[in-house]
Amino acid sequence: MTARKSWTIGAGLEIRLPKSINEIRIKKLIHRAGYRGFKEVDLILGGFAKSHARGLSGDEFVQFEILLEEKDHDIYDWITGVQEVPARFDTELFGKLRNFTPDILK
Repeated sequence: MTARKSWTIGAGLEIRLPKSINEIRIKKLIHRAGYRGFKEVDLILGGFAKSHARGLSGDEFVQFEILLEEKDHDIYDWITGVQEVPARFDTELFGKLRNFTPDILK
């Protein structure tokens, strides 16, 4: 499987995959994931980001950034199985996210 070099989202906006993901971008992702305004999603996404952001592949990192653009309640419903996960998010990354248990629940 060949890694994607870019993603096209929205109105033709293209996100190019950097050669390496720098520490500032990782910190921004962790912050965005953990402070969304819906506590349950903050715990799941924020905890996942803290635990896994540095180990994600470039593709997974971009997928997670794109996922964070979605509404909190939709993400929560997809994780809990209330709604079917849209095909664009039904990825290995989302499987990891769905299987993640925040530290507070361990």
